Amino acid sequence: MTPTSYSILQKALHWAMALLILFNLLFADAMEEAVEAYERGEVPSAEDLSSANLHAYLGITVLCLGLIRLAVRLIRGAPAAPEEEPPILRLASKVAHWAFYALFILLPFSGIGKYYFGNDVAGEVHGGPLKLLMWALIVVHIAAVLVHQFYWKTSVAQRMTKG
Repeated sequence: MTPTSYSILQKALHWAMALLILFNLLFADAMEEAVEAYERGEVPSAEDLSSANLHAYLGITVLCLGLIRLAVRLIRGAPAAPEEEPPILRLASKVAHWAFYALFILLPFSGIGKYYFGNDVAGEVHGGPLKLLMWALIVVHIAAVLVHQFYWKTSVAQRMTKG
């Protein structure tokens, strides 16, 4: 049976992860400074190192929460798309949601690869295409919620807030 709303756990995971991911996307400069200092053979400043470690720990937290969130989704399921949504957009929604889950795993692992193991390819992928894809998905996700709320007038937003 398909649920009509997300569970309290799913909502808590969604919003906690949204805040952690947004924080890490907006405040990654110190991580870049720390990595560049190491690459030059220098010791990063204490502030940069603390911020870089925070970035790493939050990324690892996103990975753990993302795996829990994926398990809960596979066990409990997710509400069906509203009937008002055209079939092609339902497919796009499914692809976007599974792309989010992939990024919840790939972004932290690529960051770990660079920060803890010095893998430059992982760092390039982490700070380049994966980061860009995360930003793009966030923008599309928010736009889709707004379209549902104000154009189709569906209850999609309420399923992740009060629903």
